[in-house]
Amino acid sequence: MALGIATSITVMQRGFTMLDSARNITTAGEIITSQLEQVRMLDWATVAAYPADEAVSLDSVFTGSASVGNRFRLTRTVTSLSAAMLQITFTIAWNSYDGRRQTRSMTTYYARFGIHDYIYNGS
Repeated sequence: MALGIATSITVMQRGFTMLDSARNITTAGEIITSQLEQVRMLDWATVAAYPADEAVSLDSVFTGSASVGNRFRLTRTVTSLSAAMLQITFTIAWNSYDGRRQTRSMTTYYARFGIHDYIYNGS
């Protein structure tokens, strides 16, 4: 009986860890996607003025829950690839249920005249 109880406790701990990981990876993806969509709607002058590397505040939609607002840290890195093309990377980090540091990142490219004009016109 002791073996059965000990095994079930271990399985429950693993289950909690897996649920926490799945929940946090999903939340991190939603936060980054939200930031990418916000950048996509901005004009070139605003995006080009971003500093090379900075911490970004989470949107109020996500900070309404203390477990999200206090756990996740988001940074934005902007690299100029040419006079009309920027590479933007969002990286989010958090500590998992068992204390391990987790990170996820997404990268996008932002063209001054829009992607089609940049590719076809060469301007």
